[in-house]
Amino acid sequence: ATLMNKGLEVIEAHVLFGAPVASIDVLVHPQSLVHALVEYVDGAVLAELGHPDMRTALAQALAWPERTMIAEMREKIATQLREFWDAGIRGPDFVWAATGPALEAYSKHPAVKKANAPGEVMIVSEFLRAVRRIVVDFVVARVLSRGEGGESVSGLDDVTTYYLLHRYDFGLKDAPVGPCILYAVSCGLSDHVLADHLDILLRTGGQAAEDEDDDETPEAAGDQPEPQEGTGSTVRLKDWKARRRLSMGYDPAVDSASARAAAQQPSLFPEGEKPPAHSRQVPLIDQAHRLMHLWRAGDVVKVDEYLELRGLRRSRLFGQLLQALIELSETGSEERALLETISNHLKERGVQFESGQKEMFEP
Repeated sequence: ATLMNKGLEVIEAHVLFGAPVASIDVLVHPQSLVHALVEYVDGAVLAELGHPDMRTALAQALAWPERTMIAEMREKIATQLREFWDAGIRGPDFVWAATGPALEAYSKHPAVKKANAPGEVMIVSEFLRAVRRIVVDFVVARVLSRGEGGESVSGLDDVTTYYLLHRYDFGLKDAPVGPCILYAVSCGLSDHVLADHLDILLRTGGQAAEDEDDDETPEAAGDQPEPQEGTGSTVRLKDWKARRRLSMGYDPAVDSASARAAAQQPSLFPEGEKPPAHSRQVPLIDQAHRLMHLWRAGDVVKVDEYLELRGLRRSRLFGQLLQALIELSETGSEERALLETISNHLKERGVQFESGQKEMFEP
């Protein structure tokens, strides 16, 4: 896809700008920040730089001939976030840190139109949701890059983004529900979905609630009892051992035995078949926790099968998540020992997590 794109860019430079084909060279910038270079006859070179995100280019194309406010907003937010981060500000206050500079950029324009819906105006609440997501991505990038200055991350699913944000601020202890709701909304989720459907959060305040979930594996010998769920004003992340749903880390539409068998079996009458079940994105944190359960059970063959099934050996993002979870886990804990063992297991099979890691982030 990258090489095809370069071919199209050569055509653009030749047809749209009249540059002779012989004077056009193709270069690949691994960080995808440099999009074009123009060399003058005196040897001077001008570079066109931009975020490695097609949303900027699409927004410009849809709003042309007017420029959008995305670049201005990002610049103001990034400056404020770096200042707050360096000052040691964390938690909900950090999320609100971007509100002021973002609204300053927003208020300069009589109306802010949606790039993906020309003619529609973005209201303040929609704008602030977008701002909060920029802040969340900033924090998660710092967590994944282990404080090495990453300021944006792409490709990480919403559930894993929330998990890292919550784990970084509150660990596995009880946390006030207010900030957690703010984080959930910033990730396009809700505390209800995280607790009742995704098995990520546990309500720990108020009265005890009945547990009606039967889709769980039994507790292993020696496991500590799971904290009793409540209905009040505090929540906590579920420990990996407490996440025992059989479906965790799998997509039934793709990963089940019947789905794999159907995919390999040619059909004589495809027009009469039912459409395939809708595939869903499996959160990366679910895949990491599933691997931990498989490794703890002592079945290395199943571990390798799962790694291959989910394509985790080729996923840089999974390598970054694994290293971040090791840093966030308590020294000497079973969680850390399992994560380090899985990491070493992957490295023994030639997987290198560090190579190219910074390519996922904007400098």
